Amino acid sequence: MSDPNEIAEALLEQILAAPRAGRRRLIAIVGPPASGKSTLSEILADRMTAAGRKTQVIPMDGFHLDNQILSEQGLLTRKGAPETFDVEGLLRLVKALPGSDAVYFPIFDRARDIAIASAGMVSGESDSVIVEGNYLLLDALGWRDLRDCWDFAIQLDVQRSVLKERLVKRWLAHGLTPEQALERAEMNDLRNAALVATESMLADVAIKI
Repeated sequence: MSDPNEIAEALLEQILAAPRAGRRRLIAIVGPPASGKSTLSEILADRMTAAGRKTQVIPMDGFHLDNQILSEQGLLTRKGAPETFDVEGLLRLVKALPGSDAVYFPIFDRARDIAIASAGMVSGESDSVIVEGNYLLLDALGWRDLRDCWDFAIQLDVQRSVLKERLVKRWLAHGLTPEQALERAEMNDLRNAALVATESMLADVAIKI
């Protein structure tokens, strides 16, 4: 199944029937870079809202460490790898979501390549929250603490060749040359994709795209 609308339709009833640990239902959508997490998250949120369960989306990208910090740590070329995120900040946010009223979260501005603090807000009226990102099921220090927070977790599995094509197109659209786009995809993004595929804990549902 590859159409995000079909995937959302197939998942909707199962998600709405899943038990929740807190007042808000927390759903994780996990997958490698360019797997379609953002698109599926927005479609699913719209369908859940239409079904009477107001749902908002939080992208994990807002927890990118700033470029200056990454440069100082020698990690700028690996931006997007697990060690380039504020996992402790993400965990604090996720733990606040089930029972808090309004919750503010950072949003990543891709055009400026920076995260903007408190640029997004989960309203008190929200019934459910979808968190989407690469490492929400990662079996690694800090990250694995997220697993018990999810009421329902979905993992997207996309062929490497499809990811490579999408990633190159993404970097071309950001102004890189074909050579730079290919290097960025192969030397960083696809390395991160392999980590997601091999080091993630089990999801409630895995979908091959």
